[in-house]
Parts: sequence; structure tokens; C-alpha cells
Amino acid sequence: MSNEIVPVDPIFEEEPKRNKQPVISHEDEEEESKGVTRSITYGESSSSGSGGYVSEVFNSEKLPPTLASEIQRFLRVANMLEWKAPRVAYLCRFHAFEIAHNLDRNSTGRGVRQFKTLLLERLERDEETSKITRKEESDLRELKRVYDENRRYINQHAGTFDLENSHGEKLIGACRIASVLYEVLKTVTAGPQALADRDSIQSKSELFAYNILPLDHGGIQQAIMKFDEIKVAIGVVRNVRGLPSAQNFQKRGAFLDFFEFLQYSFGFQKENVANQREHLVLLLANVITRQPQKQSSTLKPDAAIDELMRKFFKNYTNWCKFLARKSNIRLPCVKQEAQQYKILYIGLYLLIWGEAANLRFMPECICYIFHHMAYELHGMLTGAVSMTTGDTVMPAYGGGHESFLSNVVTPIYRVIYEEAEKNKSGTADHSTWRNYDDLNEFFWSPDCFQIGWPMHLEHDFFCTQSPKKHKVKISRPTREKSKEKGIEDEEQGLNDVTLEENHEPKWLGKTNFVEIRSFWQIFRSFDRMWSFFILSLQAMIIMACHEVGSPLQVFDAVILEDIMSIFITSAILKLIQAILDIIFTWNARNTMELSQKRRQVLRLAFAVIWTIVLPVVYAHSRRKYTCYSAKYGSWLGEWCYSSFMVAIAIYLMTNAVDLVLFFVPAVSKYIETSNWRICTTISRWIQPRLYVGRGMQETQISLFKYTFFWILVLSTKLVFSYSFEIKPLIAPTRLIMKIGVQIYDWHELFPKVRSNAGAIVAVWAPIIVVYFMDTQIWYSVYCTVCGGLYGILHHLGEIRTLGMLRSRFHSLPSAFNLCLIPPLSKNGQKSRTKSFFQNIFCKVSKSEVLDQKFILVWNQIISTFRSEDLISNREMDLMTIPTSGLFPGIIRWPIFLLANKFSTALSIARDFVGKDKKLFKKIRKDEYMYFALKECYESVKYILEILIVGDLEKRVVSSIVNEIERSIKESSFLQDFKMSELPALQAKFVELLELLVEGNENQYGKVVEVLQDIFELVTNDMMANGHRILDLIEGSEETVHDFTVFSRRIEPQLFESAASKTSVYFPLPDDGSLNEQIKRLHLLLTVKDKAMDIPANLEARRRISFFATSLFMDMPSAPEVCSMLSFSVITPHYKEDINFSMKELQSSKGQVSIIFYMQQIFPDEWKNFLERMGYQNLNELIDKSKEEEIRNWASFRGQTLSRTVRGMMYYREALTLQALLERPENKDILEDAAIERNNPKLSSAELDALADMKFTYVISCQMFGSQKSSGDPRAEDIKDLMRRYPALRVAYIEEKEEIVGDKPQKVYSSILAKAVGNFDQVIYRIKLPGPPIIGEGKPENQNHAIIFTRGEALQTIDMNQDNYLEEALKVRNLLQEFLQNHGRRPPTILGLREHIFTGSVSSLAWFMSYQETSFVTIGQRILANPLRVRFHYGHPDIFDRVFHITRGGISKASKTINLSEDVFAGFNSTSRRGCITYHEYLQVGKGRDVGLNQISKFEAKVANGNSEQTLSRDIHRLGRGFDFFRSLSCYFTTIGFYFSSLISVIGIYVFLYGQLYLVLSGLQKALLLEARMQNIESLETALASQSFIQLGLLTGLPMVMEIGLEKGFLTALKDFVLMQLQLAAVFFTFSLGTKTHYYGRTIMHGGAKYIPTGRKVVVFHASFTENYRLYSRSHFVKGFELLLLLVVYDLFRRSYQSSMAYVLITYSVWFMTITWLFAPFLFNPSGFSWDKIVDDWKGWNKWIKEQGGIGIQQDKSWQSWWNDEQAHLRRSGYGARFFEILLSIRFFLYQYGLVYHLDISQQSKNFLVYVLSWVVILAVFLTVKAVNIGRQLFSANYHLMFRLFKAFLFLSVFAIVITLSVICELSLKDVIVCCLAFLPTGWGLILVAQAVRPIIENTGFWHFTEVLAQAYDYGMGSVLFAPIAILAWLPIISAFQTRFLFNQAFNRHLQIQPILAGKKKQT
Repeated sequence: MSNEIVPVDPIFEEEPKRNKQPVISHEDEEEESKGVTRSITYGESSSSGSGGYVSEVFNSEKLPPTLASEIQRFLRVANMLEWKAPRVAYLCRFHAFEIAHNLDRNSTGRGVRQFKTLLLERLERDEETSKITRKEESDLRELKRVYDENRRYINQHAGTFDLENSHGEKLIGACRIASVLYEVLKTVTAGPQALADRDSIQSKSELFAYNILPLDHGGIQQAIMKFDEIKVAIGVVRNVRGLPSAQNFQKRGAFLDFFEFLQYSFGFQKENVANQREHLVLLLANVITRQPQKQSSTLKPDAAIDELMRKFFKNYTNWCKFLARKSNIRLPCVKQEAQQYKILYIGLYLLIWGEAANLRFMPECICYIFHHMAYELHGMLTGAVSMTTGDTVMPAYGGGHESFLSNVVTPIYRVIYEEAEKNKSGTADHSTWRNYDDLNEFFWSPDCFQIGWPMHLEHDFFCTQSPKKHKVKISRPTREKSKEKGIEDEEQGLNDVTLEENHEPKWLGKTNFVEIRSFWQIFRSFDRMWSFFILSLQAMIIMACHEVGSPLQVFDAVILEDIMSIFITSAILKLIQAILDIIFTWNARNTMELSQKRRQVLRLAFAVIWTIVLPVVYAHSRRKYTCYSAKYGSWLGEWCYSSFMVAIAIYLMTNAVDLVLFFVPAVSKYIETSNWRICTTISRWIQPRLYVGRGMQETQISLFKYTFFWILVLSTKLVFSYSFEIKPLIAPTRLIMKIGVQIYDWHELFPKVRSNAGAIVAVWAPIIVVYFMDTQIWYSVYCTVCGGLYGILHHLGEIRTLGMLRSRFHSLPSAFNLCLIPPLSKNGQKSRTKSFFQNIFCKVSKSEVLDQKFILVWNQIISTFRSEDLISNREMDLMTIPTSGLFPGIIRWPIFLLANKFSTALSIARDFVGKDKKLFKKIRKDEYMYFALKECYESVKYILEILIVGDLEKRVVSSIVNEIERSIKESSFLQDFKMSELPALQAKFVELLELLVEGNENQYGKVVEVLQDIFELVTNDMMANGHRILDLIEGSEETVHDFTVFSRRIEPQLFESAASKTSVYFPLPDDGSLNEQIKRLHLLLTVKDKAMDIPANLEARRRISFFATSLFMDMPSAPEVCSMLSFSVITPHYKEDINFSMKELQSSKGQVSIIFYMQQIFPDEWKNFLERMGYQNLNELIDKSKEEEIRNWASFRGQTLSRTVRGMMYYREALTLQALLERPENKDILEDAAIERNNPKLSSAELDALADMKFTYVISCQMFGSQKSSGDPRAEDIKDLMRRYPALRVAYIEEKEEIVGDKPQKVYSSILAKAVGNFDQVIYRIKLPGPPIIGEGKPENQNHAIIFTRGEALQTIDMNQDNYLEEALKVRNLLQEFLQNHGRRPPTILGLREHIFTGSVSSLAWFMSYQETSFVTIGQRILANPLRVRFHYGHPDIFDRVFHITRGGISKASKTINLSEDVFAGFNSTSRRGCITYHEYLQVGKGRDVGLNQISKFEAKVANGNSEQTLSRDIHRLGRGFDFFRSLSCYFTTIGFYFSSLISVIGIYVFLYGQLYLVLSGLQKALLLEARMQNIESLETALASQSFIQLGLLTGLPMVMEIGLEKGFLTALKDFVLMQLQLAAVFFTFSLGTKTHYYGRTIMHGGAKYIPTGRKVVVFHASFTENYRLYSRSHFVKGFELLLLLVVYDLFRRSYQSSMAYVLITYSVWFMTITWLFAPFLFNPSGFSWDKIVDDWKGWNKWIKEQGGIGIQQDKSWQSWWNDEQAHLRRSGYGARFFEILLSIRFFLYQYGLVYHLDISQQSKNFLVYVLSWVVILAVFLTVKAVNIGRQLFSANYHLMFRLFKAFLFLSVFAIVITLSVICELSLKDVIVCCLAFLPTGWGLILVAQAVRPIIENTGFWHFTEVLAQAYDYGMGSVLFAPIAILAWLPIISAFQTRFLFNQAFNRHLQIQPILAGKKKQT
């Protein structure tokens, strides 16, 4: 049978009699299209065309969403045929028009009417003109002709189809055309012959419509399909023996594989089935390759299937055990059948997961669905009969198209969607709606089985609204009975639990946990920590009161009893905890298990009992002891006890059990995870028994490490606090309590309070605040020390400089072989540390040759540097290692290592006096010098051997060489040759090499002259026995024949050419290795000291140094590529930049263009780029149409998607390179590599197939679909990326409108696309139950695309990241970590370090990059080991993919609460018994924000996320579930940092308000004067510790340590000092304000949301208005408040306190105040430029006066901004509003205290004085109001009257002031003090009004509040603006600012001034 399929002609021949009748459509034509149809359907062509056909492409990409998927292929093919067959193109468009019209006849879809109009116009225009161009007499014959052409081409080439072969692109086009024309022809005629070739053409037309494996399309000839493991995996999937017959499911023919069986059984989508089929085949094939195989040649999949079963169903089996249900995974005894059952269960799970959409965030919900469907599957396979119906078990939702989506996924999805709608975009309280976790946790309870199967949609779970009337609930007994019956029925897969008829669905409420906005959440989650600190504080105060000086004194009975009183406090704290647990879980009571409720009540009862018993016993037994004498000599002496101590012993019994379990974590883990009744009872009492958070204990060793760490931290902290904070305060406190103050400076509200309690609180409060905060400081100190030691032990920073690199380069090949080359033995899994240390320092130069694989990889890395323009062509030559093995035994190092070595050797030899051996030994000491000399010598011999071809000349050269070698051998070289002439000889050889490189034939004579000079120099000047060589020449001349002598007048000199013979072969042959060697020799002879700095580019240096360092670090051995773990990379993308357009690059918008900025910031890279392109400047590039290269160059230096994609595709390049190195048939790898380069198609298909099998890259471009339909240029950029990287896949969400009942209905699909030819090809289209983005955008975007990823590992990469080829080479080593245990279990997340690549220009970017670098290195190093609390903080982490897809995915997506979605993946992984590690031998690039405003937005976003974490169930469960010390680690490395920062700022307020109270009340004055006390020392200590944080040292310590490790400690010290000079302390203090403001506000009021930062490339000036809007409430208001506090404190303490004491106490507060007020202007480029100042002032005035309203953005109007600023208050509860009012009361303290210090008060302390002050405020307000009313009444029509009215008011006020000054002694000081008093009061009133806005909003008070607030903002803005304007007059200020802002740039000699000035410079 012939391989070529010749289809039957599908077209009927037309009868001559009917050639006037329409033949395209046999149906009745519609009226709307009748005219068009008639004109094109006649058989004869019209000959009346007037004018030729003009080809023009119709836009096939920008189409209406409702039509795109149906008609796009026709329009694309029409464009393809536009020039070849215009009439066929016309017919395709007409067919597309008909389809569009039938889909939407009324044109109701979005954009349909416009599209139809455009297409119809085009059809009418082309109707007649296209007829002229057809080659056949009718349209039908023309269609058939083109169809046949493409059909024949397909039949000829489809058998050898390969996308990479020469016919690939043509074949793709032919397939596209044939499939489309087939559909067009099908509508023409439906004759039986037309179907003959339908399957053939369609199958071939879809050859390219697959993802990785062409499973469905006969692609067995593809390289990837030839792999044995792929064949085995496909065989497993296609094993359909024993499956039910296809006829049972109304299917024609047998099942192709078991996926098809599952599809027809359960109603899965076809595309989902295709996707998961490929997914499972690849997964299984990759696991098979790693399984140890027996000697037989056939691969066995059994072990691989078992491994996948274990991974996929670990969570499911745990879930079944937790709910005491029997697993429905039931396997037969026969091994072959069991294998089939296993793979069926895996396939079923994958199909459920692949179609679950948003349900993927609910892993136990998926377990529930699988549980029932697995039962049905087992019933079908075994033919089981249902006990209830008597029929064969069949799926409840089986068979129908999209049945699973409609009946299973959609109902649950609707619940998720409707609950998310109740969130109201993050403004609703968390307790009012159920998030993903709530809905998923419902399936942690046996009650979930009441939903039944089929699901009862009337169940409470599906109710999302609270009904209005009372509902009947199923009673507990009914539930218990149902549960028993359910377990019984579970064996049959049934749950016929029916709800009572009168039951009305009731909203279940929250599940297990309620996220309540309260700071009490911090105490509730970490109650043990807070209890420890509170009890420690109480104990230390007691010890200080007893003046304990030695630890042994604690055992004194009296002291011990008093110290043990802390347990009374402990009982009270436990009571508070029990009450909080009940209050905070009240809204979850409906879903809470009865046992949990009992536990809470019992804990409350016990807490109440102990809270009563302990104080009573203590009161009754105090100082009543029973004493016993200890043995003689005992340190204890006499020991006593009381009944209180006995009670305490009983109280602590439960803690004793916890202590024992703490030291035996294995037992504790067993109790938590066991299902034994006694274990569950114990664990329920300790913690609520939940499905997650159990068994998180680490190994004994890990426990010891982090326990020891925290014992050190806590010991240091407690000793410091006791010695310097608490003990020094005891004596002053006693003095304060003794002194009786009777006279106050104000009206004392509580005169009868004794012991000066107010003063004691004012003194102690700051100390207490610092006590609770400074643990964070000690943690930072110890983190720095431990992280530094860890880094040193793990070889971090071993190679920091180029000098170190050169000195260690000889050991790189051996390190490379140990790390990156797979070991020959099979036991490569063992750590290589020992052998590494044994061999790493051996000198590689002792070996005879460099490793060839190392050479190839090194050169590839250098080549990549060149392609990235990091190095120039010359640098590339200097850094490349020669590949040709010309000189055996000589190591040919790269020339940058040999720089100046030859010249140095010549100098040594020239000046050397002594014997040959000493000279040789001296040169041999430096191996690089030795090999440079040896190579030069051999190269000269090699080149001369080819260059000189004359016989005589050859003998002469040979004689000279022999003489040299004889002299060396006999050690007489120094006697036989004069070394003084070596420099001259070097110069001559350089001249010769330059001529050879140039290769100009006209220079032949010059070459001969140089050779003669060299000969003369050697023989006459250098050789002692040169006459021997001359004798040789003379002897040869005597033998010349006479006729030869007489035939020339002048005899030829040596090297000259005779008439018929040449002595010198010049130009030399064009041989690659020869040319390379000549160039290399020239470089060896000429390269000087400058090459020591190669590469010059700082980024290239950093990358090479880190790569070299990483080779000396401990990493797993590399497996072979075929045996490595497969992995995917996923990048979520929304609307960020993909590539810069030329318009963007050249657009300046009043500033500099991006391309100009890039040229200035990366001058060396721009120069290298021009050199690579071969042009001189930008204009030449543009003239030569090199715009695409310019765009790429600029985009690769910004934070763009194209940069990320290029970096991630290095993984594929690295795998391909490594696979090439490992090919077993390679005899000489370098020769093979050369062949590969010359003929890339030779074996690239196999290498690409292997790379495809191991690596997949998916970009989740959420908006790509809408961007395509709207014609967004970003869509075209994404397509360009797909075309550039054929292996790249793009997943996106398609929002399509379908017309249902003449109404458009939105249908959503997840789509995976790839590039085929020039178009994007849809591979899979999986329908979704609704819009997928219903939670946080990024995790939802990841979730919809995760089904298209492949492999066993998954790396999450953000779109502002980068990767490097040299790092990609190490990825297979990294993936091996998944196969090694780290502690108790293998890792589930591998953490990686990041390099921040945006720190190059501005100082802020530098600070940010160092801060971020310290966190992602030293910080995470400690988190992972020893603390064991590293979570997922960044994007480069690699996930165990199977572990996470079965446990809820790689992030959480609930709106608002999961704002920081990344870290919740770490929380989830840890709480589900995962393990997270951190590895520093591989790094990924990361971009960060570079301007202050961008950085502040980022900080705000992170702070918002941390505040939501504080409220989350994840933090609560980790804090409760970890042991005590691990919970400390969790707290201080997550929310603790932010809360400690908040406490530190609160501490400043507490101190200043305490001082304000002491000063204004007169207490401080009385105490200081009466007790003669100076200052309190501990207070200064406390403030010093606060300064510690404010000055940024907290951030600085780890930073300095990490820089020291990686760059050297001297560099670290320099950088740190330089950072301080550049105001780093100002930046970090300002950031502190950002963190604390957003963290505190979000916890109280909510409002957390994603804040886009822009990731802009260029740092530009921000307007004053923008800065004010951003920082007004977070910094400026607080700064003014602190300023006011400091001023008032300074004014009223002067009479009795020295200025030095004031400075010592308040200097740090002054620093923070100035920072918060002026940092945004200091760090604002051109912030002190007068032109900018003027513009800013105008903009500020316009903004402040502009009226707001609907649609007016906050950047346009103060009023709009002010309303937006209060958004958090509008959604706050009454508690939060009341708290705001309480906080606002502090502003009234100023007025209360200051009015009593006015001269006008005449020292009266009567309360009436304060009342009168309010009268004055009221009078002021009335005056302002009068002016406002007067303006409204008179300003328009009675302008003069209005002026007189204002004059009258002014004179009245002035008269009152004069009268008061004369009569009541009102002074100027009084006026100033009144301002200080009344300004805070006004602000306080504004805050109170905002809090009670709902009450006063519709009254006149609100309008007055708005006017008053506007006046305050204008006043604050003016006060801030004044000093800036004054400084702007001084030109030196602007220059100074530019210098400290861009110091790094100045150090690199970059041109910053033109950038800031916005001047464009000619390139």
C-alpha cells in the first residue's frame, strides 16, 4: 500500500446548462447577503473588470471576542493567499463573513457591527477585481486548484515532518490552507466524495497543533516520540484492556487510551483530556528515567507508577485517615491490573484538577470530589451493582459534554464567586464572607459528607446569603446518625443524607477561624511569647526590688515566693487567652465541631478557677513556710515551701508534659498525627484538632540548633534589660513615690492619687515599650553573627575580585568537573564534600591538558557575555580559551590570565645573571608565565612552518630551532644567546603577526623584509654561534647550478621569491585554527597590564566571580540531563512592559528619553552594542532599520518581560549544551561542537526534544486575549517573544461573548498558545465556570495557567527578574536537592538567592539593593538553618510541583487577606509538613524600585500585606503549632519585625507625651528641685536603643556582614561609611515611618490593596503635590506632631534642666522628625532647582484650590484626595472609630496644659480657665465662619461691602487683643503659646469629625470640617515648602544633592547632569 494518500476529488463537476446558477450554497440565501452572494456565485467569470487587483492584507488579529475563535483562521489564510490566489482569499473572507453573520445576526456583540461593516466593504471592493486574477473558469475550480496544490505538498512532505527542517514552515502553511479550504469547499458541496480525504487532511493540518508531544496526530516520527521512556509511558496510558466497552458510552470504535474512557465516563472536556494526557505521559516518562533498571533492555514503569501514586495521593490518604473514612483507591491483587488501576486513579485526579478552575485553591474539596468519583470508577471497572438502585454503578454526572464542569465545578465555583462578591473589593469585614480557606476547611469535617453525591445543592454549604426568616438546623443526633450511615454508605460511594423538608438553607459562616481586625490577634497567635516576656518583666522587677545580685539569691524563700507570684499573672493571661478564643471564633460557631466548643469552655473554666485559686492561696499562705534543712555543704542550705508553692507545682503539671514532649519531638509528632483515640484526645486539649498544622516538628538536631540560638538571644536580652533598663529605675521610682507633690502647674484632675502615679507611669512607660521591642535588635545582632559564620563555612565570597579569580582559575576546571559533570559511577547522589576538599586545591596545571568540556562551557559563557554586550570583541578574544588542540602538553589559558606575562618573562630573562636552571626555576614558579612562554615558542614554530615554504629557508629555520632546543637541553641557553636583544625580537615578531593578520597580498615584500630582519637579529645579534647558520646558507649557494647563477643579475636574498618559486606562503590559507592561533600569539605578545582589568564591565565581573565561587560551594552532584528532574517556569504577567517601543525610547515628555538615559547609565554596554552591530551611533542604526535590535538592547536593561524571558530561556540553552556534552558517541566533544555549529540541524532535533522533555516555560499573560482583540501593541510584542523562542508557551484568559437568546453571554476559557510560523496557535482551550480572577489577581493568574506547566518542579518567576547562562548550568544540581532529606523530610520548596540589578545609579536604588540583598542572603540563610522558619518570600523559589498542586497550589488567592500571596505558599507548605530550604550556589536577577516614591509604595504594599498576615489563620496556626522557640523565630521573622517597628515609634510618642505631662503639670520641676535628681540614666539608655533602630543600624548590621563576606570587610566598611554620608540613615528612618503607618492603620481599619509601583526605568523629579499626597498622613502630620512636642518640651523645661541633658535625650527624636518632614525633598532629583520649585508652587496652589467631585482624580484636586484618604475610616467598625477618637484626645492635652501657663491666666488653676480657652476657640471658629458667610453674601454683588465687613472684623479682633494685653496682661509669649495650644486642638477636632462622619456628614459641621482641614493642609504644605524654596536660592545645595543622590554614578563617570537637565545629547 502506498504511503501517499491521494484523496478523492471532493468537487462535483459543473454541468454546462447550470453555469449561470449559484453553486456555493445550496441553502436559501439571507436577504442581507443576497446581493453579495449573487455576484460571486455564478460559474462564469466576469470579463468586465476595469482595473487590476490591488493586494492588501485585512487585519486578522483584531477581531470581536465573540467571533475570533470561529473566523480568525479563515482571515489568516486569506492573508496568506492574498498574493498567490486573490480570488480564493476573497472566498475565504466571504466564508468568514457568513459565519460571523450566522453567529450574531443582530450584531449585538461588542464590536461585531463595526467588524461586519469593514469586512463587507472589503468584500464589495474585491468582488470584481479579484475575479480577474483567477486562473480557472469558476470559483469552485479555483478553490479546488489551490486546495489540490496544498494537498499534494502535504502528502509529499508530511512523512518527514519536523518544525526545524527546511520544509517545516511551508508545510505548516500548507496544512493551514488545506484545512481552511476544506471547510470552505465543504459548504460548497456535501457530496460523498468530499469526505474521502477529510481525516487525512485534518490530521495532517493539525501536525503542529500540539504542545510538546504529538500524541494525537500521528507524530511518531518526531524525535521526542522516539525516546524509550516516552514509548513506555504512552504504552501505559494506552493500555485499555479490561475497560468497559465503548458502546456503553455511545462511542464509535474502541477507546484510544484510558483518558478517552474517563472523558466519556465522567464528561470531562476534550481539551482538558488532551492536556492532562500529555502531562501524565511526560511526568511518567521523566520518573521512569530515574528509576534503577535491571539488566534487561526493556524499561519497567511499575516503580515509577508507584512513586507517582505515593506523591499524588499522600494528601488524599491523609485526608481519609483524618476523617476516619476508608480510601476509595482500591486495587486488585493481580499486578498487571493493579498497574492499570493506579494509572487510572492518577489520570482521574489530574482530570479533576485540570478542570477544577478556582477549586484548585481548595485541595480537600478536590479530595472530596475525587473520593466519590474514584468509587464510581472502581464500580465501573469491577461491574459493581448499586445496593440502592440495583443497577450497575455509573457516574452520577457522567457522559454528557462538559458534564463535569457544569454539574460539579460550577456549583462550587458559584459559591466562591458569590462569597467573593460580598468582599466588596476588600472593603467588607472578613467575618462577613467566606474566603477560599473557609470553604476548603468545611471539607475538614465529616459534616462535608452531608453534601452527598450527587451533591445536594440545597445544602447549607451552597447558601451564600443569610435568609430573612428563621431556619431549622439539623440537630446533632441527626448529624451523628447521618455520619454513621454515611460511613456505611461510603463503601458504596453513596451519601443519601437528605435534609429535612422544612430545612431552609442557612449561611454557615466562617470555618474554624475568623479574621478579626484587632491588635489582640498578635497576642492570641503568640500568647506563649508574650506571656514569657510579661512574666520575665514581672520577675525582673521583683528581683530588682529585692536587689538580687546573684542567681542563688533567687532561692531565698521570700524572694522565691514573690517571684512565683508571676504565675498569678500567668493565670490571668491564660484567662484572657481563653476569652479571646471564644470572642474571636464566635462567627465560626456554626461550623465548629462540638469537641472544639467543649475544649474552649473547659479552658475558660480552668482559667477562671486558677485565676481565683492562685491569688487566694497566695494571700492566705504568704510568708507561711514549712522549712527543711538540706545536707551539710549543700549550696541550697535551708529550703522552705508554702501551700502557694504546692499550688504552683500543680498548676505547672500540664506545662511539664509540654516540656517533655518538646525534648522528644518524634513523640510529639506521633501524638499530633495519630488517629488513636487517646492521642486525638491529648492533641485536642493542647490545640484544636485541625487537618493542617499537625506534625510540623523538626529533628532533634534542628531543635537543638534553634533552641541554642534563642537561649543566647533571650539570655542577652534579659541580662541587658535587667542591668540597664529595669534595675536603674527602682531607686528613682522609690524616691518619686516618697516625695509628696502638692502644688501643680495646672488644674489637677486627680489630686487624691498617691505616690505620684502619673510620674511613675511617665517614667516607666518608655522603658516597658523598649523592653518589648529590643528583642528584635538582639535577634538582628545574633542573626548577623551566625549568618556571617555560616557564610564563611560554606565558602561564600571565596572569589571576590579579579585578582582572586586569576589566582584560583587553575582550580576551576577540576571544580567544574566535580560540580557540573555527572559522575561516572551511578551513586552520584552522595555528597561530594569530602572528595571536593581533598582535590579542590590540587594544581590542575600538573595535568597535561585542560578539560575539553570546561573549555566549551567557558567559551559559551563568554559568548553569552558578548551577545549581552557586557564585553567587547577584544575582551571576548582575551577571555576565550582556544579550542584547537595544536600543542599537546601545553595548557592554553585564556589571555586575560596571561596579561603581561610574556613581557615580564622577557624582562626577567634580559636582566638575568646566572645559570639556566635558576632562570628556568624562576619562570616556572609562575605557571601562567611558563605556559605563556611555552605557547609563544610553539606558536612561532607552528606559524613559521606554514609560512616558510622554501627548502633553504626551511633548513635555516630548522637549524635555528635545533640550536635553541639543544641549548635549552644542555642548559647553555644563556651562553649561546644574548638576552638583551629579546625586546627587539619581540617587536619584529609583532610586526610580522600584524602583517599576517591583515593578509594583504601587496604587503608580500614587507613580510619578506620582516623575516629577513628577524633572521639577521637572531643570527648576528643574538646567537653566539650564528656563523653555523650562515655557513649553511653559503654551502647551499655553492651547489647552485651555473645557469641559475648567470640567469639573474642580482641573486635573491633569503626568503625572497625566485622567478618560478616562492619561499614564503603569503597570504596564509584561510584556516580557522591558524587564524585563531596567529591572533592569539599577537595578543600574547602585545597585551599589557590593562588586560588585568578584563572584563571592565562590573556586571560581567560580578557574574564571573559568583560563578567561580559557587563551584567551590557544596552542591549535589549533577545527574545526566536525561536523568534529571523535569521542571517548569511560570511567570505571571498583567499589563507590564514587554519591550520598549521606539516611540517610548525616543519620547522625552519634557525629560530625557529612555534610550538617552540607557546610553548614559550603561555607556560601556552601548559601546559594545554598536561594535557588535557594526555602526557608529544611534542615528546610523535607525537609518539602517535596526530598530528591533535597539528595542531589544534597551528592553534587556529595563524591568521588562523580554528580559525575563531571555533569562529563563537560558535554562533550555544550558540543558541543550549539557546534553551535547553527554552524548555517548562524542569522541572529541569540541569537534562535535564545531560540527553542531556548522550544521545545527544535524542532531538538534534530538537535543531539543530532550530539552522539551525536561523544561517548559509558561508565561501567564492574563490580558493577552483582550490585548489581541483591542489591537494593543503589547500583544504583538508577546507574539514576537513566542516567535523568537519557539519553546515558549503563553497562557491567557479568553473572555468570549456567545449570543444566547439574542443576548451576549460571557464565556471564559484558559488558553495555551504557541507560535507556529508567524501566527499564534491555540493548543488547548479549556472552558472555565466563570471569570477566574475573583481573588487577588496574581495568584489567580498563576492558578489558571498552572495546568499547562509540566514536570516535577516548578519555579515561580516574576516579570522583573533575570537569569544567566552560567547559573542555568547549575539548575540540575539544584533540582537534586528534592531527592535528599533536609532534616526529617525532603524539601518541598527550594529557596534561591537574588541579585538586585537595579542598584547602579541612584543612591536610593543602591540602599534598596543592599537592603534587599542582605535579606535574601544572610536573612534567609538563618531562617532556613538553624531557625527552620523560612517561607516563600521571593519569586525565584522552586516548588515541588506535585506536592503543591495536591495541596492548594503555589500561592493563596483570597481577596485582601492574601495580599502578600507569596509568603502564604510557604505558610501552607510548612503547615502541611513540608520543608523549605535555602541554597546560595545559584542566583537569579531581580529588579527593584529606584525612586523614593516607588520604594515607599512598595514598602506600603509589604506593610499592608504583613498586617493582613497578622490577622490570618496561617500565622495563628504556625504561632500556636510550633514549639516555643520556633514560634519565636516565626514571630520575629514575619510580623514581629513590623510590630517591633511600630512599638519603637510608639515608644517615642509615649516618652514625649510622658515628658509633656511631667513638664506641663509641674511634676518634673517639683521632683527635680525637691529630690535634687538630675537625669534618669536608664531613660537615656532606652532612648539610645530607639536611636539604634531609627538610624538604620538594625538594617545595617546584616548588610555590612553580607557585603563583607562577598566583597571583603574593608569594602563593606567603606560602603557603610559612604552610605551614611549619602544619608542612608535618613532613608531607613523614613522607611520606618512608612512601615509603621501602613501596618498599624491596616490592622485597625483594613484597606490593604495591591499598590502598583510602576517599575520605571528613569529617576525623575516628583512634584511637591505628589510628595504631599503620598506622605502627608504617613510622615508629615506625625513629623509636625513630634516637632510640636519637642518645641513645647524645650520651652517649659528650660528653667530647671540643662540643655545638654535635653540634647542627649531628644537628639534621635529631632533626627527622626526632620527626616520625616524633609526626606522626600532631599531624595527628590532636582528638588532644589529653582525652576522646578516655581512649577511645584504653581501646581500646589492649583491642586489645593481645585474642586473635587465624581470622576475627579486625587492628583487633580485636594478635595478628592482628602476624601480618598478617609476611605479606611468609612469601612471601619465602631470599635476602630472609637479607638481613633481615643487617640485624637492626645491633641487636647496641649491646650489643657498650656492655657495654665499663659500670663493672662495669672497663675489661676481653676478649671474655668480651660473652659474659657474653648470659648476663645469657638470665637475664632465663628469669626472664620462669619468671613465665609460674608463671602457668600457680598463678594459677588457687594464687593465693597465685603471689604468693609472684613475690615470691621479685623479691627474688632485687634481691639480685643489690645484690650486684653492692657487689662489682663496678655503678652506676645501668650500669643505664641496660644498657637501651640490651639493648633493641635483644631487638628484633634478634625480627626474626631472624620471618625464620626456618618453622624455629621449631612450637617453644616462637615462642611466646616472640610474647610478647616483644607486650611491645615495648606498651612502644613506652606511650612514645608518655605525652607525648600530658601535652600533653592543657594546653587551649591542643588549640586550637593545631585552628588549624594547619584554618587555611584559619579564614581563610574556617568553623565548625570544632562539626564537631570533633560538635555538630549547627540549620540
